[in-house]
Amino acid sequence: MILSKKRIGVIAEILFLLLVTALIVACFIQQHWWWGIAGLPFWIYAIARIINSTEKTDKIVLEFVEAIKYNDYSKNYNTAQATGDIKKLLIGLNSITDRFKTINKERKAESIYLQTILETVGIGIISFDDNTGAIDWMNESFKKITDIPYFRNIGALEKRNPAFLDLLLTLEPGQSQVFNFRKGLLDEKLLITATFFTTNGKTDKLVSLQNVEETLDETESIAWQKLLNVMTHEIMNSVAPISSLADTLKKQLEPAENGANPHIDPDDLRLGLETIKKRSEGLQRFAITYRNLNKITKPVLKKVLVSEIFDNLQNLMQPTLDQKNIELDVILKDPFLSIQADTSLVEQVLINLMTNAIEAVKSSSHPRIVLSALIDGEKACVKVADNGMGIPASIAEQIFIPFFSTRKNGNGIGLSLCKQIMLLHKGNIQMKSKEGEGTVFLLHF
Repeated sequence: MILSKKRIGVIAEILFLLLVTALIVACFIQQHWWWGIAGLPFWIYAIARIINSTEKTDKIVLEFVEAIKYNDYSKNYNTAQATGDIKKLLIGLNSITDRFKTINKERKAESIYLQTILETVGIGIISFDDNTGAIDWMNESFKKITDIPYFRNIGALEKRNPAFLDLLLTLEPGQSQVFNFRKGLLDEKLLITATFFTTNGKTDKLVSLQNVEETLDETESIAWQKLLNVMTHEIMNSVAPISSLADTLKKQLEPAENGANPHIDPDDLRLGLETIKKRSEGLQRFAITYRNLNKITKPVLKKVLVSEIFDNLQNLMQPTLDQKNIELDVILKDPFLSIQADTSLVEQVLINLMTNAIEAVKSSSHPRIVLSALIDGEKACVKVADNGMGIPASIAEQIFIPFFSTRKNGNGIGLSLCKQIMLLHKGNIQMKSKEGEGTVFLLHF
């Protein structure tokens, strides 16, 4: 509607100019010089009207655009003296300015709100230019946790803590790492995580760090309690009979005046000493096993096809499976699925899981083991499933503890070893089980 009225006004002014021009030209042709000269002011007035109307609108629009360009929302046009289309234009521009003011206030309020949250959380946060190292922002928690005041460039950490600086620069997006941070005379464990984000063509690195000393200490304490309970149980199982048997033999060897039988049966003595020897050797093997559990070599990671690992495992385990009449199903929908892994260590994990599965299905009427692999989210997942009796929920949390075993002849090392190997691969191992239906072990790489 505004454009239509504006167009009509411009057309009217042009027609008026043409009319005045035609009359002046006609007067000069008819040699009515004074009438022609008298018409010139009207002709000038018509041109001035058109120029003024166009320039006024352009000036208002250009002023408005310039103000918006520099985020200046203070301009408010006076509409009291304006008329017609100009007044409507000014009212419209004022409405747009008011809307920008509202949006700007909301953005500032949101920014203050978020910054207040980031300043009050107990997690240290720092953002810096990934190319120049210039600090964009850091919160108070970062300064408090690191005991480092504000600095302008991440490179300033070189003199204070070069190892910390190296980790901040090299930590890949999505990765987390625990770092021992020296603070005065104390070492604190910091969990450090990094991510990248791009704004206005500039790539920034956002690093968060959290003091996890107390959490790790508590977790470590619980783990030690579980381990010591199992180790105490294993040691007492050997020490108690050794102590009892040694006491019995001691009494048999005591002089007759102490009330003991002076007639010693050599066979009983030999049997007792042999039993003590066996239990002592068992304790020695227990100690050696524990020592070896902590000597797993660092994995040599390389890209390997899951199908190759499955083929090697099947060739190794098939004779045992055939002997025990156990059905093995291998499911691999993507024959080119690969993982970054140490082949020998991963095969060791799968052999342990397959051995456990073979033991689990021995009482099943139709024993079956399924070996499969797929992509779960962004990670490769290898599964070993069986249709055995399952693992009771009461002991499910203990199966990865060293030396814990549900089998009489088990040493409780297998699953603990599997977990350590998966941790070395930056992956994890999980177990899902339902009594009477079976168990599934999942390896995420």
